[in-house]
Amino acid sequence: MNEFVLEQQNEAATEQRKPKEVIRRLVWKMCIATLILMAIGSATRVMNAGLACPDWPLCYGELVPAKQMNLQVFLEWFHRLDAGLIGLSAIALAGLSWWHRRFLPTWLPWASTFALFLIVFQGILGGLTVTQLLRFDIVTAHLGTALLFFTTLLIVGIALTPYQGTGTVGKLPWLGLSAVIFVYLQSILGALVGSRWALHQCFGDSQLCNVMYSHIFGLVPPTVATLAVVFISRRTPALHPTLRRLANIAGGLLMLQIVLGVATFRLHLQVELLTVSHQTIGAVLLGTLVAFTVLALRDWATSREINAFPVGSTAIVSSTPANGSNA
Repeated sequence: MNEFVLEQQNEAATEQRKPKEVIRRLVWKMCIATLILMAIGSATRVMNAGLACPDWPLCYGELVPAKQMNLQVFLEWFHRLDAGLIGLSAIALAGLSWWHRRFLPTWLPWASTFALFLIVFQGILGGLTVTQLLRFDIVTAHLGTALLFFTTLLIVGIALTPYQGTGTVGKLPWLGLSAVIFVYLQSILGALVGSRWALHQCFGDSQLCNVMYSHIFGLVPPTVATLAVVFISRRTPALHPTLRRLANIAGGLLMLQIVLGVATFRLHLQVELLTVSHQTIGAVLLGTLVAFTVLALRDWATSREINAFPVGSTAIVSSTPANGSNA
């Protein structure tokens, strides 16, 4: 009889885990597609292909403009195609989250709805980018919203990923959060430089140099915050290996990003691949810091839950990390 009851409980637990696994896989696929979307969007801007399709949402009035297809048209068309697929995936994510909400964390349907709102808003900005002829404020908001959508997906995906903390993170979650905010703001400044072609104009006739220099000097806060995350992670004993690895990756990406930025500046944006790589690595750096921060916050929350129980509450304490890891 006991074996039958245990088997029934295991089957019920398996059924409850299925929706979470499906959603987690979908979210990670959307993260990859969004990163590709931002890279293609960067290439579209650098290659002056933002208006290669003069109308919206179609391209030359067709779903696939075969007659007009060239590199610039392909970049803009593929950018829209990827965005459309991500939009459909966001609808599926929200629908699945609400349909299976009984088996999911209470925050997940709301987070999925927020992600859907962001991608709809992003689509509106994409249309305005074309109809308003690449107005710099709309182009900047377009990238800023894309990064926010990317960050939201990462938070959801990492929160659904099993993780067992060690309770030794200390103040690392708040350092990580500071680095995330600084890198995001620096990315917005970079988008503003690109959308206003500030580097070209600054070199040409001294216009918009303030915008250019704000991005250059704005490098200091995210650099200091990221290096602090790396340094303290290395000096924190018994830190989870995943957190230490993510911190080291963030440090490496930061150095690469600085090298790409200097090369882009020196070459006056004449090498398109460098410019696209600079913006893409910036997004990857942001994503790495977001992953670090979410896991560090989960670690910190777990340690607080454990410390909240008396030392003698062995059974309760031992079950807490498992519940926290599935949050």
